[in-house]
Amino acid sequence: MRWIKYCAVFWLAMPILVAAQAPQTPPAPPKTPAMPLVPSPSMPTSAAPTVAPRFLVLLDAAHGGTDTGARLSPTLLEKDLTLDLSNRLRSLLAARGIEVTSTRISDETLSAESRAEIADHTSFAACILIHATATGSGVHLYTSSLPSTPSVKFMPWQTAQSAYVTPSLKLSSDIDSALAHAEIPVMLGRTALQPMDSFTCPAIAVEIAPLQGGSTTKAHPISDETYQQTILSALAAAIEEWRNDWRQQP
Repeated sequence: MRWIKYCAVFWLAMPILVAAQAPQTPPAPPKTPAMPLVPSPSMPTSAAPTVAPRFLVLLDAAHGGTDTGARLSPTLLEKDLTLDLSNRLRSLLAARGIEVTSTRISDETLSAESRAEIADHTSFAACILIHATATGSGVHLYTSSLPSTPSVKFMPWQTAQSAYVTPSLKLSSDIDSALAHAEIPVMLGRTALQPMDSFTCPAIAVEIAPLQGGSTTKAHPISDETYQQTILSALAAAIEEWRNDWRQQP
């Protein structure tokens, strides 16, 4: 009986003995809150990447659809010639790596307000309005007759071009030089013209006329594709030169 009692006491005491002999795990240290990483004044910080503005050109082929424009010959309407010239100039500019938007690429009726909305929706570096006439000689270049005013956040719709008169005159000078180099006579002028007066970009109207013969020039009708191509090539060269001028402007 004593042996049985001894065994019972031993088994009852066993958990206490095991617990007493087990190694004690020290308590985990209290967690400290994470501190935000703040660069020290001596730590160099990377500057935010700068994105260079894109050089974008708008081509506006005058007239279109029910608005036929001038009749340049018995078989040629102004709306058709301006569209053809615009599409060909677009190809020449694309070959030079210049991005182009056209107000119209087909024979459609487009209001002056719609053209201005397209021009003012994006920050264009140059806006070229293409017209044609059966009178005069060579190319007529027109800038807005609005007085130059400082650029402000909100401009009246009908006179928005007034904030861009100075760069428009510079663009006109580049085009004038390129056409003179191609031996195309140029007439410079200023006029009130919609939608140009509503454009928020350097804008110029290019009106192509037949080339009258003279002491140094040979006559070419306005329908002469070789004559047209000479003008378009000069315009493309001028716009490429304008791209260099535009990048240097503040």
